[in-house]
Amino acid sequence: MTTFALVDGNSFYCSCERVFRPDLDGKPIVVLSNNDGCVVARSAEAKQLGIKGFVPYFEIAALCRRHEVAVFSSNYVLYGDMSRRMMTVLARWGIEQEVYSIDESFITLDGIPDLRDYTARIRADVLQRVGIPTCVGVGSTKTLAKLANHVAKVHPQCKGVFAWDWLSQHYQDQLMSRMSVGEVWGIGCRIAEKLSHMGITTVLQLMRADPRAIQRQFSVVVERTIAELNGVSCLTLEDVAPDKQQIISSRSFAELVTDFDTLASSISHHASRASEKLRLQHSAARLVGVSIRTNPFREQDLQYHGWTVVPLVHPSADTIEITRAAMAGLRAIYREGFSYKKAGAVLMEIGPAGIDQQDLFAPLPDPRRTALMATMDRVNRDFGHGTLRLASEGLTRDWAMRQEKRSPRWTTCWDELLIAH
Repeated sequence: MTTFALVDGNSFYCSCERVFRPDLDGKPIVVLSNNDGCVVARSAEAKQLGIKGFVPYFEIAALCRRHEVAVFSSNYVLYGDMSRRMMTVLARWGIEQEVYSIDESFITLDGIPDLRDYTARIRADVLQRVGIPTCVGVGSTKTLAKLANHVAKVHPQCKGVFAWDWLSQHYQDQLMSRMSVGEVWGIGCRIAEKLSHMGITTVLQLMRADPRAIQRQFSVVVERTIAELNGVSCLTLEDVAPDKQQIISSRSFAELVTDFDTLASSISHHASRASEKLRLQHSAARLVGVSIRTNPFREQDLQYHGWTVVPLVHPSADTIEITRAAMAGLRAIYREGFSYKKAGAVLMEIGPAGIDQQDLFAPLPDPRRTALMATMDRVNRDFGHGTLRLASEGLTRDWAMRQEKRSPRWTTCWDELLIAH
């Protein structure tokens, strides 16, 4: 029987900031969303102050000043690199690994005689090598491992690790009877509400529910969840994440944009980033979508949402071709007289690169362009995104999102490396 463990970083974004700011140990931290709009991450100390997730920052700014809360803009470059380091360490401890999210990873722990000691050593190793505190949940299925991780996180006496096998069935049932059904992986708010109307409000009640009756009311997914709660493994690890079928790059502007040239610079940037992600998974896209919209929350402004899709002659991952199509789309939907808040590019109908029915009279792909794209990717990977880019992106990004409180990119940018005195 396979034993699954879910390891996740505690308050991951906040913990990443603490790694390079040990003076913040034990102090409240919040991390803000794009354009410093709302709270997306909170340390345990910030939660104790009553700061809620996704609350607009301006509503808690005074509270943060009063309690000396450390406030950071999202530093996705730093968080992504710290995630990579954490997942690399975890790969050494598991027989198999599935990177589930930026701060979560499933690993299998088959044949480990002392799981209590082993999981404690996993936590210690990640903390020593990366600096990120973690919790580990262990179960005979992925759903039970995810639920065990929640137990490890909310019960301090667990010391960051918990396995269902450490409790008798009686105490397992007691614990599950005190846990809301909404804590179960895959049970969202809507499903939880419908379950409550059926008298199912706890994890234990869901575990004991009739699978066939649940399947008639919901879907095979919830039926499978019941099986997983009862120790029947239905979900295996995904060693390789499936290729994305749609790639989106979009951002809100720090300030409202009214002119075409600034929008064009933004769309060019997003088309380029989406193309780079497309090549990373060795795919090609057939359709390029372009979107621009005003701020729906400014009711005093004229409102407009422009959207169009531009087909490519052949599936492509070429930044130049995709950007050219995106520019054509922007010209088709742009309207003067509006103040735009957000723009983005979407790549659709994605498939493996190089597998396409060729047109007898179409020109063959230019190997020089393929080499150029590979060079762009290599330079930007080594020296940072945007080091080598199309001129249509512009020399400056006046439209870029606000990040007034961003910490340095300690691990990836030569100009921002930590200086040791």
